[in-house]
Amino acid sequence: MDFNKKQKCWTKAMGFLIGQGISLFGSQIVQMAIIWYVTLETSSGIWVTILTLAAFLPQMVISLFAGVWADRYNRKRIIITADAVIAATTLILAFFMMSGSLGEAVLPAIIVVAAIRSVGSGIQTPTVNALIPQIVPEEGLMRVNGINGSIQSAVQFVSPIAAGAIMSAGPIYNIMFIDAATAVIGISILAFIKIPKHQTVERTEQTSVFAEMKEGLQFTWNHGFLKRLLITYGTYIFLCVPSGFLTALLIQRTFGNNVIFLTINETAGFAGALAGGLLLGATGGFKNRSKTFFLGMMLYGVASLAVGFTTIFWIFALLMFFLGMTIPAAQTAVFTLVQEKTDPSMLGRVFSLVNMMFTGFMPLGMAVFGPLADVIRIQTMVIICAVFIIILGMSIVLSRDFYKEGVTASSV
Repeated sequence: MDFNKKQKCWTKAMGFLIGQGISLFGSQIVQMAIIWYVTLETSSGIWVTILTLAAFLPQMVISLFAGVWADRYNRKRIIITADAVIAATTLILAFFMMSGSLGEAVLPAIIVVAAIRSVGSGIQTPTVNALIPQIVPEEGLMRVNGINGSIQSAVQFVSPIAAGAIMSAGPIYNIMFIDAATAVIGISILAFIKIPKHQTVERTEQTSVFAEMKEGLQFTWNHGFLKRLLITYGTYIFLCVPSGFLTALLIQRTFGNNVIFLTINETAGFAGALAGGLLLGATGGFKNRSKTFFLGMMLYGVASLAVGFTTIFWIFALLMFFLGMTIPAAQTAVFTLVQEKTDPSMLGRVFSLVNMMFTGFMPLGMAVFGPLADVIRIQTMVIICAVFIIILGMSIVLSRDFYKEGVTASSV
């Protein structure tokens, strides 16, 4: 690829990622504000559980349909439509809350809006990942995915601070207006980016969404590499739950009920993920994507094993930073391998399955390990899961065919 064409691709890709990052910032601060509002207003585990289910289940269910739509229709228009619907729904809720007309119906209204936002996110996420190969050459996918991960980590790092500051200064609907504004900015940037038309399957007769959904499942299941990759990724997500999502409880029980410790923990994790994503964006990772996946998983396993034995907080915080750094390696490698190994006409459907791996296995892990945390020491669960993560990582290298197939075509 000549220099001018490469520059245009990078400009287009960076514009796309920045626009999505701005939109994501608005979505993240609203998500946090809603969780905090429901928690503070109700102090009810039932309401928080209902909100959590509303935020995850619709996204998981709609992902399968979204994958078909992303392969059928214009992906740029799908992203814009999903973003606009999320923003419009949130804006309507903001006006109702500002007017005070909802009364006691405010909590059910928030749950409904959270579910609609989840549907929009479930449509948008696989479509965004499927669109990236349309504007980025294969040799640049790992770098762009790494930069995308860094932008997302930066947003996650800043969002709690911004949400807290805005909520302390005024009512929750102020954040919802900000979300609408960031969505408009993101949509406007994407509207001016020219996206090449993606490859679709030529059909002689009309097929149903369910038939095309089945095609995507069959394609993935019959593709030995992709099937193994997604099963490994889902298992990895499940095993990461104790060290990734139960750390607040671990800190409280091990180091004391200290808000500063909790803040440092969150900050260290997001800062590590940001650093890891930037490193991948700068270097592009290994030419063998399976090697990057293996290294990320192994380092996570070793670091989480150390977390299980740590009793000194500053060492714990350092390990959480390191854990954060390893996550982009595994996640970016998976996304890039899917983009490189999947037929362009199937990308949306395969990425809908990738999205389901996270939105399905993470809540499943919480359902299993959450209750166990009241029976078994969290450190014990972290250690056991770390050992299994290391074994899972070793299985990548021991399976020579799987490992060798991770080499990108552009490097051969």
